[in-house]
Amino acid sequence: MIEPIDKKTSDLRVSPAQHLHGDFLVAGVTGAFGVRVREEQFLTMVSLRVPVGSADRDRLAQILGAELPARCGEVATGHDVVVMWLSPDEYLVISQSVAGSTLASYLRAGVSEGAAAVVDLSANRTTLRLEGPSAQAVLEKGCPLDLHPRTFATGTAFATNIGRVPVLLWKVDTDSYRILPRASYADYLGRWLIDAMAEFKVLGSG
Repeated sequence: MIEPIDKKTSDLRVSPAQHLHGDFLVAGVTGAFGVRVREEQFLTMVSLRVPVGSADRDRLAQILGAELPARCGEVATGHDVVVMWLSPDEYLVISQSVAGSTLASYLRAGVSEGAAAVVDLSANRTTLRLEGPSAQAVLEKGCPLDLHPRTFATGTAFATNIGRVPVLLWKVDTDSYRILPRASYADYLGRWLIDAMAEFKVLGSG
């Protein structure tokens, strides 16, 4: 069993988009044109690189509770974690309940010395959650991916750009997306999303 985050120490942290939380609330739109954005703070993110065909992959699957994703866009769900495909030998392991140092230690215990790489990247990115009937239309203003459901299925994730910012875009449910930019882009991308949502606030009030 992977140990959960110690809440006593986590309360002292400041997230990359914390200063925008009030602006996010004001920008939210309700009704038929609804869309809202918020920051999901402090998700654990651990980079995992393991060679294709390595015996380590079976050991890691036991630790994670899921096989490593096999193809672009695939996201696997395991024990308190999800595993996102980044390349044939690279993955991002994400958790809402397990500390980065703890998760990284468990993963390192499952790999051979020198054959794989495990790095805690939790401070490297943040997560913006965009939801609502107009969420896809907001993203289409600055994302080159084909976001139609027949192409971008629920439960898949891809590396792309939004407003020229490199992100991982994860469709977690119908009309609900997690956007993972690097922390240094959090302010810019947060404000870009607020601006892109403004049109729907006008439509919703009409």
